[in-house]
Amino acid sequence: MTAEHNRGQQEIEGTEALRHPGAGPVPTRAWRWLMLAVAIIILDQLTKMAVRETLSLHEIVPIAPFLNLTLVHNTGAAFSFLNDAGGWQRWLFIGLAFAVSAGIVVWLLRHGDERSWYTLALTLVLGGAVGNLCDRLTLGYVIDFIDVYYQGWHWPAFNVADSAISIGAALLLVDALKPSR
Repeated sequence: MTAEHNRGQQEIEGTEALRHPGAGPVPTRAWRWLMLAVAIIILDQLTKMAVRETLSLHEIVPIAPFLNLTLVHNTGAAFSFLNDAGGWQRWLFIGLAFAVSAGIVVWLLRHGDERSWYTLALTLVLGGAVGNLCDRLTLGYVIDFIDVYYQGWHWPAFNVADSAISIGAALLLVDALKPSR
């Protein structure tokens, strides 16, 4: 058989779109990473739904001496960054979330067999980005509800998706600072 015939056979089987030079089919673990991202999205959306159904806007429910639940509508980014920017930021954050999510999905499909902090970090960022993207597309804002504070100082309210993004970003930083092997 010729190399051209083999290349044609690959295209018929439909795996070419998910391959890159020298790679085999989509790694099995990639699907596990994607399922973890889906689990983060579901947890994020379920917690936001519970808060929306339970609390009124800006209502505060004390949980611990440093923690409240409160319903906040955030038109900005994580931790209310650009919350008062006037509306244009919604489309910027939607575009960024789509681009980042697409890039991570492609990376996971190509390299998802690698077990590393880097892969976990990207998966957390993906789940968080899509969780907040769902809010922006359906509501026009992101629901935040976790209020951590000390005495009179309050950290900006956040949610499960923001937590996943933050943990993922921290893991990416740790991975980048590791000495190369």
